Amino acid sequence: MRVLVIGSGAREHALVLALSKDPEVVALACAPGNAGTAALAETHGVDAVDPAAVVELAVRWKADLVVIGPEGPLVAGAADAVRAAGVACFGPGSEAARIEGSKAFAKDVMTAAGVPTAHSEVVDNPARLDAALARFGPTWVVKDDGLAAGKGVVVTKDLRAARAHAMTLLDGGHPVLLESFLDGPEVSLFCVVDPAGAVVPLLPAQDFKRVGDGDAGPNTGGMGAYTPLPWAPDGLADDVVERIVRPVVNEMARRGTPFSGLLYAGLAMTSKGPEVIEFNCRFGDPETQAVLAMLRSPLSTLLHAAATGTLAAHPPLEWEPGSAVTVVIAADGYPGRPRTGDVITGAEGEGVLHAGTRRRDDGALVSAGGRVLAVVGTGPDLRTARADAYHRVDAVHLPGSHHRTDIALRAADGEITLPG
Repeated sequence: MRVLVIGSGAREHALVLALSKDPEVVALACAPGNAGTAALAETHGVDAVDPAAVVELAVRWKADLVVIGPEGPLVAGAADAVRAAGVACFGPGSEAARIEGSKAFAKDVMTAAGVPTAHSEVVDNPARLDAALARFGPTWVVKDDGLAAGKGVVVTKDLRAARAHAMTLLDGGHPVLLESFLDGPEVSLFCVVDPAGAVVPLLPAQDFKRVGDGDAGPNTGGMGAYTPLPWAPDGLADDVVERIVRPVVNEMARRGTPFSGLLYAGLAMTSKGPEVIEFNCRFGDPETQAVLAMLRSPLSTLLHAAATGTLAAHPPLEWEPGSAVTVVIAADGYPGRPRTGDVITGAEGEGVLHAGTRRRDDGALVSAGGRVLAVVGTGPDLRTARADAYHRVDAVHLPGSHHRTDIALRAADGEITLPG
């Protein structure tokens, strides 16, 4: 199988790494890729959010399967265009990708499907903002209704901060979604879905959105993750599939926009059980790096089965025993304006996945984004996997960089409990 991966982040590096070990894959390319994927796959330049450019590359390269990583190309219709050209594609069409592209659309789908989620209200006019904010709190959740790369959300007990973020969004022409706050530990569950409605869940994971230790500071695209969850109830994945994912998949099919690809359910484990915080239409970053490190089954056959509507016949997934932990190394200034162009050393080691990197003309590896590297450690338990991850982090040097030191720490210490 010839597989083309679209994207340039650590999520795509993780996908390429898994596919590079797959005996079914005879040729592998990544476009536009990064300095890390270049060591494992052919690199091709492409404007990932230009569907015509993605199709031209897929056809010219003779891809048997195109795997689209980021949400931008999916919302832009790249998967639709690839399928229309007769090439199998893993990823939802643009209408189905609205489950992430519009939070208001996602709420409407969830309401129709009877899925438990936070109470919400969309505000598109500053004149209505203060009255709407008064109906929420004392913890306010303020979201950009559109795509924001994980950074369009403010969760705060400070009404002034909530209002300021909402006004910034509205002044930029973005509708605001206000939500009631869901207490309890968060879970990320990835589900592979095919056009026939078959659903296969992957290992549940937990990510860390705030920039600093102890969940301090602003939200980011994700500073780390781990899997599996030792504190999660038995059968959590199957329960979420039946109560949440399958009803949403069925509702989208009923609307004539069937979902095919990776449906990511971001959940809060409340006293009433799992409730949906958000849906994403693609593999999450940085959870993918940890989850795929534990996957023993060939990735290409799983994704191809989803793309071709044969997922129900796919063998049950096999997983490695133990745990995986991902720690993100971010550039100075992130999640604000990151400093770029700094030389990175030690990034060729095992478990180091590239996100914002590039090669200079002289061959040096330099930073080229906010989240620069994702470092994955594994072990027989979370404590060992944490130690492995941070040992690998210590071998990397990027001037001015920062990372969290507490990824998976509370879980490893048995400090996470479910409400109720």
